[in-house]
Amino acid sequence: MPIPNSFNSDGLLAPGTYDASISDIRVSILVQGDGSSLTWDKAWRDSLLDRASILINQLWSVGVNDIYLDGSFVEDKDHPNDIDGYFDPHLSMYNPIDAVKFAKLVSNLNNLDQHKVWNWDPSSRRAVPGFHKLQLPMWIFYNVELYPHLDQGSGITDSFGNNLKFPSAFRQSRNGFKQKGIVRVIK
Repeated sequence: MPIPNSFNSDGLLAPGTYDASISDIRVSILVQGDGSSLTWDKAWRDSLLDRASILINQLWSVGVNDIYLDGSFVEDKDHPNDIDGYFDPHLSMYNPIDAVKFAKLVSNLNNLDQHKVWNWDPSSRRAVPGFHKLQLPMWIFYNVELYPHLDQGSGITDSFGNNLKFPSAFRQSRNGFKQKGIVRVIK
């Protein structure tokens, strides 16, 4: 499905998975807005997409093709802080994924990235002025957080407090647990 031309009444993409290239996203409501807000920050959203594209291209370079974008970037928020997302290495050349293959994947990604940001170790998080939570290196350099989906919990809970896996966690709003859409980035 293509990205809709409007957000729903909750300011979310309607539930579903929307396949879109970087070019499709760039001309969609996610960057351009719907014209209803005078403070919609197209330039910032475009810049976020540029940064996410660097990481997405790195994933594609190592054979990972299942990449999803979410967070406030896919919501009716004039100036999102970042882009959140996840990728699934299970459907790549690393399948079946195990600890050794995952370590190789991370090494290959870090060999491509000048900042070596492919790291989710909590001890790598740093304070960033103006933000209350410690941030991962990926966020510090790119304002993007892409997490591997390895069938683990995401740290995001449902309305009952259950820890959700990435596919489910990213298909609900964090405020109100409402169902929402997500974007699968395609080449």
